[in-house]
Amino acid sequence: MNATLTPVSDHGQAQVGAGSAVRHPNWTIAATMLASSLAFIDGSVTNVALPAIGTTLDGDAAAVPWIINAYLLPLSALLLLGGAAGDHFGRRRMLTLGIVLFALASAGCALAPNLPVLLAARAAQGVGAAILMPNSLGILGSSFEGEARGRAIGTWAAAGAIASAIGPPLGGWLVETVGWRAIFYLNLPVAFAAIVVARRYVAESGRSPQQLDWRGALLATSALGALTWALTLWSSRHAASSGTWIGLGAGLALLAAFLWTEHRAGDRAMMPLTLFASRPFVGLSVLTLLLYGALGGLLVSIPYLLIVGGSYSPSEAGFALLPFSIVIGVASRLAGRLAERIGPRWPLTLGPLVTGMGFLVMSRIDPSASYWTGVLPGIAIVALGMAGAVAPLTTAVLASVDDRHTGTASGFNSAIARTGGLIATALAGAVITASGAALIGQFRTAALAAAVSAIAAGLTAFFTLDRKAAKTA
Repeated sequence: MNATLTPVSDHGQAQVGAGSAVRHPNWTIAATMLASSLAFIDGSVTNVALPAIGTTLDGDAAAVPWIINAYLLPLSALLLLGGAAGDHFGRRRMLTLGIVLFALASAGCALAPNLPVLLAARAAQGVGAAILMPNSLGILGSSFEGEARGRAIGTWAAAGAIASAIGPPLGGWLVETVGWRAIFYLNLPVAFAAIVVARRYVAESGRSPQQLDWRGALLATSALGALTWALTLWSSRHAASSGTWIGLGAGLALLAAFLWTEHRAGDRAMMPLTLFASRPFVGLSVLTLLLYGALGGLLVSIPYLLIVGGSYSPSEAGFALLPFSIVIGVASRLAGRLAERIGPRWPLTLGPLVTGMGFLVMSRIDPSASYWTGVLPGIAIVALGMAGAVAPLTTAVLASVDDRHTGTASGFNSAIARTGGLIATALAGAVITASGAALIGQFRTAALAAAVSAIAAGLTAFFTLDRKAAKTA
């Protein structure tokens, strides 16, 4: 975790607490970091355990990928509902519920006697993550203001990057020395600490007196579920089947029904459509789709390219991406503070533009060349650009809506990011199915497409955000 938060001194509280309305600002940040780290670590650590899990539980090549998909499907489908529930029932309450569910599901994964039980437990983990993730951000958005909010979200983003970075090495060590079940037992003490800190130090927020828009919640969950299912089928088969098109059609139809229902509900809607009258909110949503779409393709394609095209071992390929998370972890807090001081327009313009430059450098990658000259420069530039965008983007999303809808806005933005990543993963199938010279050629084409997407994200920020609107949103 982030060492700057471990000692909670009076001086530290006063410093972070400037611009916050909470009695224990450092502990509030710590609670959200501990909670979200459950999802961040689990999202990366399970990948390295897939071969061992498949061997132990007799999973074939077609079934093993669903160990990941069973977690991602409910996570993507329920993010919007999880955030809206926190806005209505209380964010601390829903955060605690999500942590408890995630911990129980983790124990179920560790004790699973066969693959069907494991998949069911993984799905329950996804439900818990969908509840705790948007509410951890909703708590930060409602607890801090001004530069304190930027510092808090920057610290949260840095902790997430660090947690994602340590996941694969830690998971690999646990699988080799203890066994794959240990990666799920690891979640239990973290969850316990998160619950204790949240219940003792985090103030409750949310609790809208209005009745929750259950019709809108059901339609939104169904729409996101159908779209996620279709995109997952696309990415797992590397081609669009009839099931993919049926899922996409059903998802779009349900999404249209959701928008119609929310229009009729007006201010009582789970996600009032007046949010989309805000040019910054719409611009930030488009930016998220473009930027995380570009990034999602990188995280899938780079390890495969290095292993197949550069003869890297799986652990070497995992460590090759380590500088990416380290740079984001170090720089996110500074970027969040800067965005609150000058507004998010320039960080969210320049960050994606630098990211696009990094993808352009990657388009000339040579996996057989030295890592330090052939691979690292592109990864480092992409990481630097993303470090300038991650925390300012989250801060700007929360600042673009009123306090009543911070959880909903966080859930919606997270769902948009997941959608972009799923689309990129599906398109990355062209890279994964290639070999030899064609593999490098397909990767370079994908890197150029990612560069265009990232640059478009930066231009979107420039034309939809302005300094005045950002500081008064």
